[in-house]
Amino acid sequence: MSTADLVLLHTSPVHVPVFDALRDADHPGLGMRHLVDEGLLARARAHGPAAVADAVAGTLAGAVADGARAVLCTCSTLGGVAERAAGRAGVPVIRVDRPMAAAAVAAGRRIAVVAAVESTLAPSVDLVRDEAERAGRPAEIRALLVEGAWARFEAGDAEGYLRAVARFVDGVRDADVVMLAQVSMASARALVTTSVPVLDGPRTGLAAAARAAGHVLRGADTSSG
Repeated sequence: MSTADLVLLHTSPVHVPVFDALRDADHPGLGMRHLVDEGLLARARAHGPAAVADAVAGTLAGAVADGARAVLCTCSTLGGVAERAAGRAGVPVIRVDRPMAAAAVAAGRRIAVVAAVESTLAPSVDLVRDEAERAGRPAEIRALLVEGAWARFEAGDAEGYLRAVARFVDGVRDADVVMLAQVSMASARALVTTSVPVLDGPRTGLAAAARAAGHVLRGADTSSG
């Protein structure tokens, strides 16, 4: 395997071109390598994220042995598990949604966390609560599941999946900000019509990971909103 300053841990191959495009646009010259393990999410959905903690730690150790200076976990379900393994890994481990959660807390008190996979909701809510405590700001967090959308994603109907997410987000009421909890949802932002701010994580997450890997950001717009 080739070495890279930053290793990205994915649970779906569809995320690879998303982050390659962001790297090319915002971080030219960043040495980056992708690791894709779809089985991690399947096991976490069936048995809980803790069930894959050792596997995630082993993957991080392998990345570090191969020269990674930082790791970005792009799976929101596994983000907390990955962060907790950072001490053993010996390099920064960034969860893609943490910068987005910080932006959501700054945007308003009423935060709607939207996911298509149920196992993503609890880790995402915990993350927003953690960021609210760090910032010393009040937060009323609602966890909302887009029923049936993930089946479309798994069937390869990306367009239908994104439309379902966008329709759901447009129906969210009594929120100051909506947080799209999964990387796979990011493109739905372009389809929503709501006046409520909608945040996604890929761009800000990659920027944070690039900084952790020692790469200097060059003139990129890293706003989530």
